[in-house]
Amino acid sequence: MADVRGMESAKRALEIAAAGGHNLLLIGPPGAGKSMLAARLPGLLPDLSPREALEVSMIHSVAGLLDGGRLVMRPPFREPHHSASPAALTGGGQRARPGEVSLAHRGVLFLDELPEFPRQALEGLRQPMESGRTTVARAMAHITYPARFQMIAAMNPCRCGYLGDATRECSRAPRCGEDYQGKISGPMLDRIDLTVEVMPVPPSELARAPSGEPSERVAARIRDARAAQRARGQYGNGPNNAEADVSTFELQPEARFLAEQAAERLRLSARGYTRALRVARSIADLANSTPVRRQDVAEALAFRHRMPGRNF
Repeated sequence: MADVRGMESAKRALEIAAAGGHNLLLIGPPGAGKSMLAARLPGLLPDLSPREALEVSMIHSVAGLLDGGRLVMRPPFREPHHSASPAALTGGGQRARPGEVSLAHRGVLFLDELPEFPRQALEGLRQPMESGRTTVARAMAHITYPARFQMIAAMNPCRCGYLGDATRECSRAPRCGEDYQGKISGPMLDRIDLTVEVMPVPPSELARAPSGEPSERVAARIRDARAAQRARGQYGNGPNNAEADVSTFELQPEARFLAEQAAERLRLSARGYTRALRVARSIADLANSTPVRRQDVAEALAFRHRMPGRNF
């Protein structure tokens, strides 16, 4: 993270996502640093607990990917190509092998160029994202694999990648952006907790910008946030903030009022409202706050903005 200059909003979103295990979507033109940011996420995550390491190692063993028979101690980071088939993502084949969603269990599934994935493959992710498991059904086998993963996705704002840049965008703007973003369904977008626009840093500013905060310092805050979740009987012994029951959260009255008011004005679905509160809980944990405050809810809602040209 020390090598990342500028992009403060994107770095903040990455930290929140790491703290609570939230799904994150990065939108920006080519070369803005989306993939570079995603690649730094594994370094912010704590080691797997013994129970998690055993779960992950068993899945990798079934897939024939266990290196030397050693337990997997770090959260896996899977980044399938956008040409991956539905079976490659969710599992399948003649022997009903685990797919990428299961190989990313307790870790990160990074989907670069999200709209370029086949529509059927993306829609197949919706059920594992909710239930944390996936079932491969074949004539001779019916196997359920765990698939409790954190999805990080990246995409250009349009096919050419330069929507909003008057000097470089194509002649079909803004329709090209609406068509390109339309490849991602509303239900899929509703399962993404944080969406952030990543703008490229000009070379002149890049040379003068100070170094970013070291990964070790950011990772320490994330470990403290995860510790707070363990203290509530969540992370390590149950769901983290991305999966927790929001009825157990302690919200200040003004925070609850803002969340309910925003849900009506922004027309959030029940899932969207719940996920916004979960993000707010992670923000509060990073600030070492016991109750969820109004500013935590406000920041969570800011990261749940609607994509340009979309109404979902």
